[in-house]
Amino acid sequence: MMRTTLTLIAAIVLLAGCNRYDKTPSGLAYKITSGGNKEKLKHGQFVKLNVEYKVPPKDSTLSSSYGHIPFYIAVDTNRPSKHSFFEILTKCAVGDKAEFAMSVDTLKKMGVLEYNALFHPRDVIKGRFEILKTFAKQEDAMADMTKEQDAEKAREIKELQDFTAKKGAKTQSTKSGVLVEINAPGDANNRPDSGKMAVVLYKGTFLNGKIFDSNTDKNNPSSQPLQVTIGSGGVIPGMDEALQLFGKGSKGKMYIPAMLAYGQGGRPPVIPAYSNLVFEIEMLDVTVPPPPQKQPAEMQGNPHAQPPQAQKK
Repeated sequence: MMRTTLTLIAAIVLLAGCNRYDKTPSGLAYKITSGGNKEKLKHGQFVKLNVEYKVPPKDSTLSSSYGHIPFYIAVDTNRPSKHSFFEILTKCAVGDKAEFAMSVDTLKKMGVLEYNALFHPRDVIKGRFEILKTFAKQEDAMADMTKEQDAEKAREIKELQDFTAKKGAKTQSTKSGVLVEINAPGDANNRPDSGKMAVVLYKGTFLNGKIFDSNTDKNNPSSQPLQVTIGSGGVIPGMDEALQLFGKGSKGKMYIPAMLAYGQGGRPPVIPAYSNLVFEIEMLDVTVPPPPQKQPAEMQGNPHAQPPQAQKK
C-alpha cells in the first residue's frame, strides 16, 4: 500500500506539478532542454539518439543505450504516435535532451502492455533521451550504426581482456574476439570443425560469478548434454566459434563479449542487455550430426540458440 501511495504522489508531482513539464495530447509529460540548435527534426530524417527507461519503485533501469549502442529511428509524421517519446520528436533538434513520463494505466488502456510483476496500476515509467545526430539517407544511418556496433564490441573485448588478466587466466582469442582458456587439452586432433557435432556440458555465469544456466546437475533429469552442429547457427555466435578450439575430452572456459552473445536485446528476464558471459565447458564428444532430414538436436529446446539480433554480426 505504501509503495502505491508513494508512486501516486510522485506521479502527481511529476505530471501535474510544475511548470517544468508540458503535456502532449495523450497525456505524456515531458520537458525539453535545448542544446542550442534551432532546426527541429523533420519527416523523413533518420535520427541517432540515446534513450533510457526507468521503472518504480526505485527508478531501476529497464533499458538504456547510454554508454552502449545508440538507437536509430526514422521520423515519420504520418504515423500516429501516442504516449511515447515519438510524440515529441519534431519538437526537438540535434543536441536537445528531454525527460518524459509515461502512465502505465494509459499504456494498459492502449493495449501496449499488461499489468504484471514489473508494471503496476498507477505506476509511472520515467524516460530520457538525447538527440545525437541526423542523417538524410538510411544507408548513412546504417553505416554509422555499424561503427557503433564495432565500438561496442571493442569495449566488451577490452573488458574481458582486463577481467581475465586480473584473474591470471591464460587465454587465446578467436577471430571474432572470444577469449578461450583451455585447462585440460583433451584430444587436440579431434575438434568439432564446421559441420561436426559437439556434445557439451556447460555452466554459464556472468562476470560476477552468478550462474544463469547449467546442464551439469546430475541430479536433475532435464540436465542433458548439449548437442550442437558447428556452423549451423544453433548457438550464439561466440559459443559456436569458441567450441572449435576444444578437443574431445577437453575442459576450459570461454569468455564471450555481449555482441557475440545476446547483444543489446539480452535474453529477458534471465540475461540483461549487454551482458558479457562466461561458459565453463567440458567437451564430452565430437561426432557426426544426424542426417539432414532429421530435426537437428540443437533446435530441440537448446537454451542458447542464436538470438535474431546476433545473426550476421
